[in-house]
Amino acid sequence: MNAAMPACTAVIADDEPWLRADLRERLAASWPELTIVAEAGDGDEAVKAVQRCACDVVFLDVQMPRLTGLEAAARLKGLVEIVFLTAYDQYATAAFTQRAADYLLKPLDPERLADTVARLRARLRERRQARDVLLQLGELASMVRPPEPVEPLRDWIKAVVGNATRLIRVSDVMAFRAVPGYTEVVTGDAEALIRTPLRDLVLRLDPAVFVQVHRNAIVNLNAVAVARRLADGRYAIDLREGRGEIETSRSRAALFRED
Repeated sequence: MNAAMPACTAVIADDEPWLRADLRERLAASWPELTIVAEAGDGDEAVKAVQRCACDVVFLDVQMPRLTGLEAAARLKGLVEIVFLTAYDQYATAAFTQRAADYLLKPLDPERLADTVARLRARLRERRQARDVLLQLGELASMVRPPEPVEPLRDWIKAVVGNATRLIRVSDVMAFRAVPGYTEVVTGDAEALIRTPLRDLVLRLDPAVFVQVHRNAIVNLNAVAVARRLADGRYAIDLREGRGEIETSRSRAALFRED
């Protein structure tokens, strides 16, 4: 059981050296995998020791010079598991307002200390499991890269016409059509081919001007001469200058339906 519990570290703070030695000896017997990394004789020294060692647990005497155990705990809240030690049970309520893991009365009772050790082990195990989950989530998040920013198409498109490359102004494009292996660019006087698929183009075009009316077509609304309603509820779009007809899908027909 003990072997399965990861090693833990602690600071003991008490203004009586013999009490610190007594607690160290008792902890060595009841919690062998616990390492005492520092001791302190007052509250201020205890705070500095915990911050310096980044330990798991601090055992704080309630009545110490410079800073009391309660004052020291207020500065360490959330950083470490806190166990208060005192000869007076009148401090119990104040101790637990500092979210202490436990409160031990002097002289220490072996069975009561064993209960405290069990409680600390459980709390530390839960804390480490939560930390491991957060680390795993952080690793997963780092593996999921955000999409690369999309460069909008503002001015020109390079397209192939026969054996030549043509620069086409985006505003001159009347429609884009998907054809096998390419995308056809329709202008007022010609058709050209580009390799960029429609699914990428639609992300780069101005949505107020270019609308995907079908999974195989994007239309420049400024190039629409008329949209005719078909019997099945779809629309047939006639491009200006007699540059062809494009039918909408049913899901995109609402773009041209009268309100």
